[in-house]
Amino acid sequence: MTLTAVLAVGIFVLAYVFIATEKVHRVTAALAGAGLMALAGIVDAHSAFFAEETGVEWNVIFLLLGMMIIVSILKQTGLFQYLAIWAAKRARGRPYRLMVMLVLITAVLSPFLDNVTTVLLIAPVTVLVCRRLGLPIAPYLIAEALTSNIGGTATLIGDPPNIIIGTRAGLSFNDFLFNLAPIVVVLVGVFLLMCRWLFRDTLRRTPQHTEDLMDLDEREAITDPKMLVRCLVVLFAVVVAFALHSVFHLEPSIVALLGAGVMVLVSGTSSQQFLEEVEWSTLVFFMGLFVLVGGLVRTGVIERLGEAAISAVGGEYLLAATALLFGSAVLGAFVDNIPYVATMVPIVQGVVDAAPNPEQGKALWWAFALGADLGGNATAVAASANVVVLSIAARNGERISFWEFTKYGAIVTVVTVTLAWPYVWLRYFALG
Repeated sequence: MTLTAVLAVGIFVLAYVFIATEKVHRVTAALAGAGLMALAGIVDAHSAFFAEETGVEWNVIFLLLGMMIIVSILKQTGLFQYLAIWAAKRARGRPYRLMVMLVLITAVLSPFLDNVTTVLLIAPVTVLVCRRLGLPIAPYLIAEALTSNIGGTATLIGDPPNIIIGTRAGLSFNDFLFNLAPIVVVLVGVFLLMCRWLFRDTLRRTPQHTEDLMDLDEREAITDPKMLVRCLVVLFAVVVAFALHSVFHLEPSIVALLGAGVMVLVSGTSSQQFLEEVEWSTLVFFMGLFVLVGGLVRTGVIERLGEAAISAVGGEYLLAATALLFGSAVLGAFVDNIPYVATMVPIVQGVVDAAPNPEQGKALWWAFALGADLGGNATAVAASANVVVLSIAARNGERISFWEFTKYGAIVTVVTVTLAWPYVWLRYFALG
């Protein structure tokens, strides 16, 4: 390893330690790390802002921005208050039943939106309903972030890494649905059972709050019915465009920005109103994180790690699939899974092309996707949805620390990745 690569690793580890220990705000740590990468000459303006493999993933940034604006406008209609009261009344104030309902909604939405959009839509509802019932917000938001990463694994557009894999490997929306949806359904069911144990200390009912809630009429929460109808039509069009990504050949970021622009027009809101809810600190954090990881990519650190893992398995494709599944989960836990996947895709492509059995070669893509997506639950910064949830919680006065999220996410990752391995083995090697 060159001196430059060692320096890049040192800067990344230092920034990551500050993010994990929360000695300084994560945005400060990410930007300081990115600045050190630039000062050391590891990255320059081109590699940080324009290069596809090492630069800021602008598709992710603008996808987040567009959906944050859409959510901000929807919030003004009273829709989230309506949904919060409706969900709480259907759950009759029972904390675990409420968690099951919110987790299932998240699991159903994630494959057809993306996991970030899903948590942006469901988190405001969660905050409101938890406050109505006097429940802690953090367990519900953490459960939704974890579910969004599991559910988003099922389709091409459900998790940003899948879009990268699908584009490079020529895999369609239906390919992902057919190959990954079955195991995702199982994993969501397992996660629902785990929630009862993981969050057992916080799932306590408050009878007084429940009685007060049952007297509320959710229809009174809608402040502007006509505006709501117009906005829901736009949101439906955005969802359809996401689902038909492979038909229209529009990047999700373009769809989100177009949807945000149209919703601004039909709602008539001012710039001050629709920019109010944008999580600017989250967007800046991702920019810094992308530059940090880009430094590792540019110096060849991530590529060497990937090549070492793949070369160690030789021609044993079950072993290669196993290494990709577990290795991606581990590596993706420490760097955001989007730049990690973008870096590893060419390496995996080379191994797949060399496979004598095309089906077993294709199995490597599914093992890779499962590892990267499910590994996104391992730490608070491993996936975009996690970072967004932490920001929403902080904005609403209930801070979720790096370690509070990670202690739950790491357990869920170990269980789900372990369950995914027999699925890959049975479907593509034992029975394939």
